[in-house]
Amino acid sequence: MTPSKYRTIFGPIPSRRFGISLGIDLSPGTKQCNYDCLYCELAAAKPVEAIQNPPSVELVVDELKSAIKEHPDIEVITITANGEPTLYPFLDELIDRINEIKNGYKTLILTNASTIWMPQIQNSLAKLDIAKLSLDCATKECFKKLDRPLEGTELENIIEGIKSFRKRFKGSMIIEILMVPSINTSKREIEALNRTLLDLGADRIDIGTVDRPPAYPIEPLSFKELYEISKEFDPSLPIHIAGRHRAKEAKSSFSDEEILSTLLKRPLTQADIEALFDEESQKRFEALLQKGKIETKKLGGLLFYGTGFSKQKRKSS
Repeated sequence: MTPSKYRTIFGPIPSRRFGISLGIDLSPGTKQCNYDCLYCELAAAKPVEAIQNPPSVELVVDELKSAIKEHPDIEVITITANGEPTLYPFLDELIDRINEIKNGYKTLILTNASTIWMPQIQNSLAKLDIAKLSLDCATKECFKKLDRPLEGTELENIIEGIKSFRKRFKGSMIIEILMVPSINTSKREIEALNRTLLDLGADRIDIGTVDRPPAYPIEPLSFKELYEISKEFDPSLPIHIAGRHRAKEAKSSFSDEEILSTLLKRPLTQADIEALFDEESQKRFEALLQKGKIETKKLGGLLFYGTGFSKQKRKSS
C-alpha cells in the first residue's frame, strides 16, 4: 500500500503485542492532541481540545472496506491518530460502523486515556475488543512534567475514569507506561504507580521506552533497565516489557534456581526470555518447562511464563 493511496488508513503493520494491524488515522497529516508528551515521536505542538477538520465517517469506512479487501489477512483494526483519537467528534458513530463490517477482526483503540472519565467516551470504547490506555504517572507533578496536558486535564479524573471503565468493559484493557529516566523512574513515582495499578484491574501492563526520535531531548532506557524497573512493581501485576530493539542486549547466564526465582518475581514472555537468557539458560528454561516446573498464562493477548500462577489462583479463590 502506498502512503498516498488512502487518507485515513495505513498498514498493515505487524505487532508483537496485537498481531497484524490495519490502522485508522483520525487526524491524518496533522498532530492534534490534548497532550504534548516529552517522548512523542511527532513534533512538539500546543495541546488542543478537539480534532479540527476531521475526516468524515463515510470516508473512513469506505477506505477501511477497500483496505480490508486488499489485506484480508489482518488480525486487528486499530483506531489511532496523529494525536488523540478520542478527540474525534464522530467516534461513537465510527465504532458502530466498524463493528458492522469488522468481519471477525478484533478492534483496538490506542488512547492517552485523558477523556476516559467522560460517560460518552466510556460508552463508545466499551464497544471495542481491546482498549490500550496510557498512564505514565500517578502523581500530578510527574503528569504535568512528562505528559504536558491541556490545561484543566486532571490526573485524578483519569485514574477514577479508568477504574469505572474497567467495571463495565468486557474486552481486554491494557495500560501502557512510557518510562522516562529521572521523571517517572524514581522510587517515589514507581511506588505511586504501583499503588494505582493494583486498583485498575488491567489485563496487561506494558512498560516501555522511547524507540523513535522523540519531540524533546530524552534518553531511552535499555531492556535490562526496564527489566529492573519491572521488578519494583508488585509481582501480581501483569507487567510486560515492550520494545522493538533487543538484539544488542547483553544476555546473562541463569541457573535452574535463578530461572525459577526470576519467574516467581516477574513472569516473562518468550521475547523477554530471549532477551535476558543466554543460549544455555534458554535450554535450561525449556527443560524446566517440559518438567512442568514452569506454568503458562495468557494475559492481554500475550503468553507469559511464571511459577506462581497456581498459588495466585488458590489465594484469590
